[in-house]
Amino acid sequence: MSIKLGDTAPDFQAETSSGDIKFHEFLGNSWGILFSHPADYTPVCTTELGYTSKLKSEFDKRGTKVIALSVDGVEDHQSWIKDINETQNTDVQFPIIADKDRQISELYDFIHPNASVTATVRSLLIIDPDKKVRLIITYPASTGRNFNEILRVLDSLQLVDSYKVATPVNWKYGEDVIVPPTISTEDAKKIFPKGVTEIKPYLRYTPQPNT
Repeated sequence: MSIKLGDTAPDFQAETSSGDIKFHEFLGNSWGILFSHPADYTPVCTTELGYTSKLKSEFDKRGTKVIALSVDGVEDHQSWIKDINETQNTDVQFPIIADKDRQISELYDFIHPNASVTATVRSLLIIDPDKKVRLIITYPASTGRNFNEILRVLDSLQLVDSYKVATPVNWKYGEDVIVPPTISTEDAKKIFPKGVTEIKPYLRYTPQPNT
């Protein structure tokens, strides 16, 4: 199965390091991040999970629940979490899905056979409160993800859902945003009272509406 942007994230039941879950029920009305890991007790994964744990307050501010997945079992997950907490100086509180039979990995297309027939790649999905997939990003097993970028994309997605804007290259929260081409400059000046700067008829900026 190949999941694409705009698809409904498939629901599933699973054992996790924090108990059994139903995925959609776990997400509730929150945004969600589901990210896969090649295996427990691997160095790159250890740093990723540790850093994600340290971002808990940032995800909480954005109304976002985080859940990881690895193709090892619950006991391994719980033991590995102790290593993560020790080596990364944190306290992992989000669940890690146990996917020993790889059913969820197959459901979400986390196994790329030309990379590895058994281990998952580093895939990450952002899922909105309607359970729609809004971001898909995949790294090779050897490269750790940039979770500051994940927060940046999350900020962008939540902003564009609330206002008729787009975000430019390297945009960060608080910076100017783009007026979409579907809105005329005349209408934009009414919609965005902070002002509209026209570079070209198709390239117009306005201050971020909610700051």
